[in-house]
Amino acid sequence: MYAVWFIDKAINIYMLCIVVYALMSWFPNAYGTAIGRFLARIVEPFESLFNFATVGMISLAPIVALAVLTFVQMGVNYLGQLLIGY
Repeated sequence: MYAVWFIDKAINIYMLCIVVYALMSWFPNAYGTAIGRFLARIVEPFESLFNFATVGMISLAPIVALAVLTFVQMGVNYLGQLLIGY
């Protein structure tokens, strides 16, 4: 029961990190800050899997990454319901 809850919350936090990292592109030199470097270390490896999703100069990698994580989260919750009735 706690494992499903923990995984669900961890995915939510990681999704928030992806959104914050994507929004940082709107601010000059935001990636150079300590928070920007930290988020780059944890978000870029996963987001680089989806670099194929670009339209011109606009990268849709964060959107695809969020969609994939949403499906993973739904799968974890479904398995939790099946196995332990969470």
